[in-house]
Amino acid sequence: MKYDRNHALLSTSIPGLPEPSRGKVRDVYDLGDTLLFVATDRLSAFDVVMPNGVPDKGRVLTQLSLFWFRHFSSVPNHLVTADVSQYPDALKPYAADLDGRSMIVRKLRMVPVECIARGYLVGSGWAEYRKSGTVCGESIRPGYSQAEKLDRPLFTPSAKAELGKHDENISVAELERRVGKELADGLGALTLSLYEGAAAHGREHGVIIADTKFEFGQAPDGSLVLADEVLTPDSSRFWPAAEYRTGSNPPSLDKQFVRDWLDEMHFDHRPPAPEIPDEIVEKTRERYLEALRVLTGSGL
Repeated sequence: MKYDRNHALLSTSIPGLPEPSRGKVRDVYDLGDTLLFVATDRLSAFDVVMPNGVPDKGRVLTQLSLFWFRHFSSVPNHLVTADVSQYPDALKPYAADLDGRSMIVRKLRMVPVECIARGYLVGSGWAEYRKSGTVCGESIRPGYSQAEKLDRPLFTPSAKAELGKHDENISVAELERRVGKELADGLGALTLSLYEGAAAHGREHGVIIADTKFEFGQAPDGSLVLADEVLTPDSSRFWPAAEYRTGSNPPSLDKQFVRDWLDEMHFDHRPPAPEIPDEIVEKTRERYLEALRVLTGSGL
């Protein structure tokens, strides 16, 4: 296990297992019939992985995903166990490192799209709307302000890109062309249902969930299974309701401190990224922990 000076876990390697597939945050090990997901503390911004991490970030992502799997218990998901005492013997020597930041999951045939639900007009949706009056090609009424709540949530899929590249927004029609109308309809309906349920939970706890992205796999019978991370600060915009205002980007419970600092440093959004100062790392850590606390009622 490789840690940085702040004891943020940057990468993993488990003797006896093949090297993992490494994403921006997760290291994924093939265990044969299942996969081991390990959420490191790596931090990415503008699709570039930073040289240092945020301590406990991977634990926050894992604990939030586990919370939402329980919250949406009626929706099938890929979790087998997150209890390290039930892990295979080969993993037992690393239980302390894996505890709280890992899970064993079912292998699925993954649908190759990210399923995004947008409840508020912000980010790339706001940029497109200002230019053309559309969001991912769908026309919406004129007169919206930045960060305003949409009249109805939108399902806006995107095609997954290679590591380090930006995902490509696609229309629902293009999604239907790629995966078929029946599957596209199922993805859209489930995405919006999950988002609306999560948004209601967030409102009850003083958090606006502006948007989020889900990933789904398919069981052998073709049914959809919720997979990957779920409703975390890395996959969602969480706005404290008390600080919400339209007309600009509201403060968020995520890595916005890092994005703002990088912009101040005139970072060109291409690797290599500069090392993040300890002060910015700690402020970011506090926001991740706050997201966990307010949404679940507990900490690490």
